[in-house]
Amino acid sequence: MKEEVVGTDNSDLGEKIVKVLKTIYDPEIPVDIYELGLIYDVLVNEDNEVKILMTLTSPNCPVAETLPVEVEEKVKSLDAIKDAEVEITFDPPWTQDLMSEEAKLELGLL
Repeated sequence: MKEEVVGTDNSDLGEKIVKVLKTIYDPEIPVDIYELGLIYDVLVNEDNEVKILMTLTSPNCPVAETLPVEVEEKVKSLDAIKDAEVEITFDPPWTQDLMSEEAKLELGLL
């Protein structure tokens, strides 16, 4: 399975995926998972199968079982997507430094 990072050929699809990711929130922090920096990579192959590499705020996160499933289901709901798979990693571990400026502002960290 040849994979390529969402880029020029798939930019519209990449934007749609990001839009979907921005509708998913960490239940403990009122910021979406994309702005929190939980999404490390989004890969789309030529068959429009998506692989998302993401992390959680901690290994003991209460949504460790349900959040990856929610991400897969919402990304798969896009018409152009044939399949989606989420892989969870803790390398590197999540820190507040991964949050966007928008997320830090929202949480009063700036």
